[in-house]
Amino acid sequence: MGAYILRRILLMIPTLLGIMAVSFAVIQFAPGGPVEQVIAGLQGQGGGATERLSGGGGDMAAQSGDTSGYRGAQGLDPEFIKRLEVQFGFDKPPLERFGEMIWNYARFDFGTSFFSNATVIDLVQQKLPVSISLGLWITLLSYLISIPLGIRKALKEGSRFDTWTSAVIIVAYAIPGFLFAVLLIVLFAGGSFLDWFPLRGLTSDNWAQLSWPARIADYFWHLTLPLIALSLSAFATTTLLTKNSFLDEIRKQYVTTARAKGLSERRVLYGHVFRNAMLIIVAGFPGAFISAFFAGSLLIETIFSLDGLGLLSFESIYKRDYPVVFATLYIFSLIGLVTTLISDLTYTWIDPRIDFERREV
Repeated sequence: MGAYILRRILLMIPTLLGIMAVSFAVIQFAPGGPVEQVIAGLQGQGGGATERLSGGGGDMAAQSGDTSGYRGAQGLDPEFIKRLEVQFGFDKPPLERFGEMIWNYARFDFGTSFFSNATVIDLVQQKLPVSISLGLWITLLSYLISIPLGIRKALKEGSRFDTWTSAVIIVAYAIPGFLFAVLLIVLFAGGSFLDWFPLRGLTSDNWAQLSWPARIADYFWHLTLPLIALSLSAFATTTLLTKNSFLDEIRKQYVTTARAKGLSERRVLYGHVFRNAMLIIVAGFPGAFISAFFAGSLLIETIFSLDGLGLLSFESIYKRDYPVVFATLYIFSLIGLVTTLISDLTYTWIDPRIDFERREV
């Protein structure tokens, strides 16, 4: 197993390099880079990006002159454009910039945001509490409900219970999470009906003054509506996956043999079927968590004013804040590769018959 883990870790290196290289190449052809963002702001066409620049960008804005190679740069001193390129690191060839970026990332040095005075690590740490809260609780909530429900549906296949729960699950899966979030706000967050839940943030303004029981209650009070909105699709998918997995195992020959030996139905179900059927569910846990943690909460974060990693990634792409874009991509990709390895190792922990050591990677 040690050799298998080592091979998988070594394979992460070219995988990460490939992801970063493709993304870096695509970015080179994307219009509206950081320099153009500043130029647009100076020409009155942007959102004031120059106000966030560090290193004297405001002083440079006072200069004017002829033209530059950048679209919309007419009236700006070419020397000012060159100073912007140096400030953003675009005075170097693309291959050199890519090599420096990879070397820094290998040492977990992610640099500083172009448009704020904070390092990328500080920005990520500021957004982590929201994303961890959403990803962790959504995953746990969906699994705690979906697994028992899926097992029950498998045992009651074709019954009225199976039929009406399937209808509810299909409807839940079809409803977009952000649309359901708006409905929840209208119904329960001071819209046209009730005003039971808050609309903004992860905690109340007076959270620091509350006792610990009150802090916990306040925390879950703020999380209730976002979690309900986010858990719909995960709840539906995991329930049906659990049901189908259990049905496949129940119909296998070893289950018939176990029953013929006189084992109780509970012993057959939880002593034999459960372990085998849960393999695919456990394998999907890291992926489900990563999906909820990083990708699935952008719209929900926006609707409920939750400042998490999803919103950070979107805003950095929109503003062409490349240090944040590439750093978050690197971090997310690395965590995704690591969780995939953990998922495979979990297979062997649940079922010792699986031996990745004898397989070709």
